[in-house]
Amino acid sequence: MKMTWNQHFVKVSNKSLVLQIINNEAPLSRADISLRTQLNKGTVSSLVKELLDEHLCLEVGPGESNGGRRPVMLLFNQKAGFTIGIDLGVNYILGLLTDLQGEIIEEKITLLDQTDYSQVTKFIKEMISTLLSKTPKSHYGVVGIGIGVPGIVNNSGNILLAPNLGWKDISIKDEIENEFNIPVTIENEANAGAYGEKRFGVGQEHSDLIYVSAGIGIGVGIILNNELYRGTDGFSGEMGHMMIKENGIQCRCGSYGCWELYASEHAVIQKAEQLNIPLPVANEEKLSYLINLAMDKDERVLELFNDIGENLGFGISNIINTFNPQQIIIGNRLAMAKDFLQDSLHQVIKQRTLPYHQEHLKITFSNLSTYSAALGVSAFTIENFLKTDLPNY
Repeated sequence: MKMTWNQHFVKVSNKSLVLQIINNEAPLSRADISLRTQLNKGTVSSLVKELLDEHLCLEVGPGESNGGRRPVMLLFNQKAGFTIGIDLGVNYILGLLTDLQGEIIEEKITLLDQTDYSQVTKFIKEMISTLLSKTPKSHYGVVGIGIGVPGIVNNSGNILLAPNLGWKDISIKDEIENEFNIPVTIENEANAGAYGEKRFGVGQEHSDLIYVSAGIGIGVGIILNNELYRGTDGFSGEMGHMMIKENGIQCRCGSYGCWELYASEHAVIQKAEQLNIPLPVANEEKLSYLINLAMDKDERVLELFNDIGENLGFGISNIINTFNPQQIIIGNRLAMAKDFLQDSLHQVIKQRTLPYHQEHLKITFSNLSTYSAALGVSAFTIENFLKTDLPNY
């Protein structure tokens, strides 16, 4: 008898649920899955057989017996396929090859000295080609490519505006898909970073968190009730462009006094130049150089980071008062200066945030460093793949 659409939908949903349980809680038996999902044992056995046939799970040695025959245990097959996650920064491109559990297999970084679209796209394609050549043999190969972009990305994956790249109305998704014939996901870099922290970083224990991506600019990713909040059109989190200085300097977005002008990596470098602190020629080396000066107790640089920490705290205080989150995570390159930012940052937050909002709040710097966004877009592509009806894949 032919399966109706509703029956097919229920089966796909149940199969996805079973796979999710195996992915998150393995090793476990078919009986364990039945107990956790409330699906009958026959249904679970049938779905597990399909997952075994599709190479998405594996049978391993028997588990502990509760009186009868020892059950066969199941594992998620994280090497059934791989994914490529790319974090497109203003002065770098970071690419990761991961397995289906987000474990990094290979990584590659390319430094940028210009953001011309055609040149950047060329570098991205070269990076993808390199990572594809490093991919181990597997049943599904590379199942998806994710790219995190520092700009406004709509729900269709189109880049409407990336002011720090100088891009407007760009559709890189189609170009990359046509080149490699692999599904491509385009996501705002801060959204990707928030999801990377939630899946693999310091955000795993909290259901409501805000990720502040402090690089050349500032973006914010919002996780509410364990779900990424994108807003109506996918534009949420552009808090780097909230005004913190009345009649402030003009931002590339067209507004004035934007937060990222006073609390980002770019702000650190600009202020150092105003103080006539000699800096390396290469942009990507300037922040590390200043951190080293701070470690050597250079008073001008310590004061510089103190000011940046205060400005970072002003914006984060607004976020805390608005969302009342469980956790704030500060990531991207500026997190490398944690030791020189956190005192002034915490002081401002303590003074400027409503005391009720501070009671259950945890403020954390990322332990994934610059990997958050690349791992986040990898997680998106993995989930899109695992939701696919694989017999038609």
